[in-house]
Amino acid sequence: MPDTGPSFTVKLAETEADLQAAQRLRYDVFVRELGGGGEMVDHDAGLEKDRFDPYFDHMLAYDDHTGEIIGVYRMLPGERAAELGQFYSEDEYDLTVLKNSGRKLLELGRSCLHPDYRGGTAMFHLWNGLAVYVAERDIEVLFGVASFHGTDVATLAQPLSMLYHNHLAPPELRVRAQPDVFQSMNLVKPEALDRRAAMVQVPALIKAYLRLGGFVGEGAFIDHTFNTTDVCLILDTTRMNERQRRIYGGA
Repeated sequence: MPDTGPSFTVKLAETEADLQAAQRLRYDVFVRELGGGGEMVDHDAGLEKDRFDPYFDHMLAYDDHTGEIIGVYRMLPGERAAELGQFYSEDEYDLTVLKNSGRKLLELGRSCLHPDYRGGTAMFHLWNGLAVYVAERDIEVLFGVASFHGTDVATLAQPLSMLYHNHLAPPELRVRAQPDVFQSMNLVKPEALDRRAAMVQVPALIKAYLRLGGFVGEGAFIDHTFNTTDVCLILDTTRMNERQRRIYGGA
């Protein structure tokens, strides 16, 4: 019988063990691989966690052959953020335009894949699971911070400027980095942009949002704790065209 390659199951974390498995993968990626940190990181147990984890839903992708969790995503619906008193990314971004929009919001974050599964279909399966979650809850706008590795803005001038000039959110969706941490993304004039070179530097997750018609907020955030430069991504599901909807829904 021919090997058909990996198959995956996607589900929401139900137990403390499920959550810890997600935090373990996050530790491997964000701490060991990318050099991140955080005040609640448990180095002894190898868990990357924070005070927001109990409020989020955690989506897990399993390799059916090994039973291992190889991909995770965490999601915070707007009504739960209201209970908590804030969205995770409000420390970095002013979300007033979204919060005052009257629309159903979902914050996404901590997306990562085990290195062995990058570039394959695992992320597609996570997106498919996310699409089901969004449809079941009538979510209209998805948003969250996504990261470039490193904190040297000069080396990221091309991709940040490309996002600013070509993918800036319309005013009604345009969140803005908090004033005390605002890092301009308008670093290279449009005529000096090398779009091809810029796109090479854009992480796969951000490219995926752009393919689906996503936008970026104004201003980047330099996260020295996680050794990243963050942008805020916004995806309005009502603006997606039919082709984008098929990609997103897994058709």
